[in-house]
This record gives sequence, structure tokens and C-alpha cells, in this order.
Amino acid sequence: QVQLVESGGGLVEPGGSLTLSCAVSLSRFSLYDMAWHRQAPGKKREFVANVDRSNVTIYADGLESRFTISKDDAKKTVYLRMNSLKPEDTGVYYCNARLRGDNCWGEGNQVTVSE
Repeated sequence: QVQLVESGGGLVEPGGSLTLSCAVSLSRFSLYDMAWHRQAPGKKREFVANVDRSNVTIYADGLESRFTISKDDAKKTVYLRMNSLKPEDTGVYYCNARLRGDNCWGEGNQVTVSE
């Protein structure tokens, strides 16, 4: 059974930083497109960032200056480094793995940006 387990969330003050991790139990992890999405309270889930098998990255508008997605194929882990966090970054962050017909999600990890 495929598992995506997020960690690293929590409470942080505005302007602070967090790094989320997602450990993935996929035998062909290096072939997958890996992404982060988030869902703020009362809002729809939205795309944050993606890294593909060639380590090409894309970001939602306005996030590239503060967020960095990366992956370690040997550790089968994808990361999201978040700097200069704002209260509007608060939400549940989800890890996503996609390859052809496979589309797998983690359970989510709460990030709260508040004084």
C-alpha cells in the first residue's frame, strides 16, 4: 500500500520558516511528479509547487520567492522549505505523487502562522 507521510508542520510566527517533509513508500519514486498542495480554512485545496523526475520545479504565482520544493530520490522524500511565512500561508499542506494512472495523497500536515 502506497503511503505518503508528511511531517514538519506546526505553529510559527509571521516571518518565520518551516520545512515540510513527505516520506513516500513508492518503489519508483524517482519517476513520479511530486507536488505540495494546501487548503486554508474555508477554502478549496490549491496547488503550491511541483518537482518532476528531472528536478524541474514550478510554483503557484507569488510563492517562488519564498517557497522551495526539492526531493531526495535516495531517501524517497520530498521537501517544501517555506520562508517569510505569512498568516495567509496557514492551512493543511498535502503531499501528492503522480505517475500515469497513479495519483496518491498524504493525510496532510497543519501549518499555522500566527503571533
